[in-house]
Amino acid sequence: MNDDVLRLPKKTMYALDAVLDVAYNARPDPVQSKDITARQNIPPRYLEQAMQQLVRAGILKGVRGPRGGYTLARERRRISVADIVSVIAIDDEVDEGGSDLGLHVVRPLWHEIQLEIMERLTQITLEDLCRRAETAGVAKAAARARDFTI
Repeated sequence: MNDDVLRLPKKTMYALDAVLDVAYNARPDPVQSKDITARQNIPPRYLEQAMQQLVRAGILKGVRGPRGGYTLARERRRISVADIVSVIAIDDEVDEGGSDLGLHVVRPLWHEIQLEIMERLTQITLEDLCRRAETAGVAKAAARARDFTI
């Protein structure tokens, strides 16, 4: 079975990567967009659009100024992966056309599967993902920024 069959759209994956980056690295200072794009290899045009949507949805807070950037709008244990996906998925196009089989069998099946996936994603928080990152040995930005050169 191909593991890539149920892929998330690129924009959704970028948003998840960016919010997780903020959750993982935004202590004590906000995380700047340029740092997120560099660490996560996200094109700036995707990042800014997604970040603004997430600010409007109350998932992120935008901090203005020279040391500005993004922080979480609430505790990471109170933000689920489904919260992020649902904000970004609003932009996804839905194909309303199709045959009777598509309209009455395939689309309802796909809708059921999407509901099951979203239910599972509501159970996974940013706190859970941050713990996974720590377990995997992913270095935090502050640790990467240290320079031990003599």
